[in-house]
Amino acid sequence: MAVERIKVTVGVAGGIAAYKAVEVVRQLQDAGFDPHVVMTQAAERFVQPLTFAAITGHKVISSLWSEDAGASGGEVSGIEHIDEAQTTAALIVVPATADVLAKFAHGIADDFLTTMYLATTAPVIVAPAMNVNMWQHPATQANLLALQKRGVRIVEPGSGYLACGMVGGGRLAEENTIVAAVADALSNTTASEKTDELAGETVLVTAGGTREPIDPVRYIGNRSSGKMGYALAAKARCRGARVVLISAPASLPLPEGCELIPVTTSEEMLSAVMDHLAEASIVIMAAAVSDYRMAETATQKLKRNGPRTLQLEPTTDILQEIVKRRDPRTLVIGFAAETEDVLANGGAKLARKGVDALVLNDVSGTETGFDSDRNAGWFLTPESTTELVLSSKTEMAARILDEAKRLRSAHGRPVS
Repeated sequence: MAVERIKVTVGVAGGIAAYKAVEVVRQLQDAGFDPHVVMTQAAERFVQPLTFAAITGHKVISSLWSEDAGASGGEVSGIEHIDEAQTTAALIVVPATADVLAKFAHGIADDFLTTMYLATTAPVIVAPAMNVNMWQHPATQANLLALQKRGVRIVEPGSGYLACGMVGGGRLAEENTIVAAVADALSNTTASEKTDELAGETVLVTAGGTREPIDPVRYIGNRSSGKMGYALAAKARCRGARVVLISAPASLPLPEGCELIPVTTSEEMLSAVMDHLAEASIVIMAAAVSDYRMAETATQKLKRNGPRTLQLEPTTDILQEIVKRRDPRTLVIGFAAETEDVLANGGAKLARKGVDALVLNDVSGTETGFDSDRNAGWFLTPESTTELVLSSKTEMAARILDEAKRLRSAHGRPVS
């Protein structure tokens, strides 16, 4: 018996990268989805609708006005953009031009795609592509931030040679990256996975690696991708919690329904955490926070001129500040990345920080940890050590939340 494919809608906007949407549609089919295509009139200047119709086997929609509407003796079966919005599992826009992003951000609905965006409650994933100056323009960045705060997932563009002849950011992400973002969005919103076990809870999650500026173009950073923190945010939201995600720079789509607070430096992360600490019933500090910053940041780019010594100073220990200022009922879980004497160093850090639990990772290898989609480690409390076996970061996030629920119950702070 044939397996029913999940319907998704691919919105194609009018940019030179529109031709890459053809490959995205094909890969979505390979991944088990049933893509339907909506095009703007500008997109038809780059790719003919017939191309998508031939690949998908479905009519391509490019106008709000149905050819059948008002025909002699004909009946209108429904309002097409509403029908499409209500029957799709996800809306993916490839490429998402500056124009479409602006319309989405400001609620302008003047064609089928923008009207459908306002009418759908399904996850929305946008893959921007445009000239580097358009990408970096404050208006575009403000529109992206507004969309992220509303739960739209952004598949960040890459850098490279652009069709306009310039080199820089704004190049459409790789097709497989876009398809992976769609699969991730839908895996995090599968109805069978949703529960209300964290309903009424506010979970504050930090993610990504902070960056401490050296000069206007360089920074002290680390290899954190943010994947573990984003997985935790997605799983907590899936279990019914309100989720506040405080994220250092990360090229990841925002988990649906999470509130994003973007930060860059450790001080910005500290400020954001303190601003929301009183609201949180569970705090999970998955971010890789810089231990040091420049004692004095250079105002101009440092020139290459022989050896150079950088004067560093410690950053504020955010975990210790949380423990000092939290409500006693708030559960605090820290993260520790170690490369040697892992359990001994982790146990010492647990005692030193005063947190309720510590997720301990061995990052000395290449199979888990930074940049990887898989992870393993231990969940440490003052009373117990629980192994977190090798698994995907999504699966490990579920295990961590299971342990958090058990820990709250054991300490008389049951999850509501």
